[in-house]
Amino acid sequence: MGLTYEETKKVIDLTPYPRPALLTKEEKEEACNTLLKFLLKEQGLIAAFNATYEKKRELVRRYMNVRAAVPVPAEILALQDSLFWTETVERGIVSAADLPEFKAGYGISLWEGNIARIDADGVVNAANRSLLGCFVPGHNCIDNVIHSFAGMQLRDDCAKLIAAQQQEEASGEAKITRAYNLPSKYVLHTVGPMVGRGLLEEDRAQLRSSYVSCLDLAAEAGLNSVAFCCIATGVFNFPHEAAAEIATGAVLNWKLRNRGSKLKVIFNTFLPKDTEIYNNILKFI
Repeated sequence: MGLTYEETKKVIDLTPYPRPALLTKEEKEEACNTLLKFLLKEQGLIAAFNATYEKKRELVRRYMNVRAAVPVPAEILALQDSLFWTETVERGIVSAADLPEFKAGYGISLWEGNIARIDADGVVNAANRSLLGCFVPGHNCIDNVIHSFAGMQLRDDCAKLIAAQQQEEASGEAKITRAYNLPSKYVLHTVGPMVGRGLLEEDRAQLRSSYVSCLDLAAEAGLNSVAFCCIATGVFNFPHEAAAEIATGAVLNWKLRNRGSKLKVIFNTFLPKDTEIYNNILKFI
């Protein structure tokens, strides 16, 4: 059994994370150079800055992705936060409150795009059992994107949670951390089932548990909105149609059991085919 919410609060800080001032173009370049120099030095390498800003920024992400979960000097974190938050604002923040309900009175919305743009109180990360994020440099899975955009603190928080519970995260459970430089306040991490050659009933049960665990945790933490990615449909190979049916069923059943809850649920899709699947399911609610 993993850590409870109350136990989690004793291991990591869950108070709201402050937003830094935005950087100018020149300040962004300087922050990027300093971050890259720090990350290269950790690897025993020497920084060479004859590359474009875009290339240097890509290298910052790639070296972050392979970096161990160890503390970062405060001055480096301050530069990282200023750069990452500026980038978050530049990408454009999507207001969870302004997303229309798919059907009035249900508190359910559907939005296609990058989940790292949504300012829901919590966004759900499809994590791996280590909770440490994706270590493949520059990989475009949601686990990598969330860790890369949030900042280096996120991996450190997750490592502390795993160390405290003395075991890897089980499928179907959920953990909460701050979201740092994402627009959201928190990240809810859950490990979906990894599907083999055939979809088993155990896989379905574990995926359903991931959604229910996130909803229960969001309610316990007092969140007003939560955005779900399409859990386990990427490298974990869960069939998209079956996953959407389980996701919508789990949310609707949870809302029926918790009629007093005002929790807004956003189904976030990234692929047009997933948007079509959710549209076809939600039109029947």
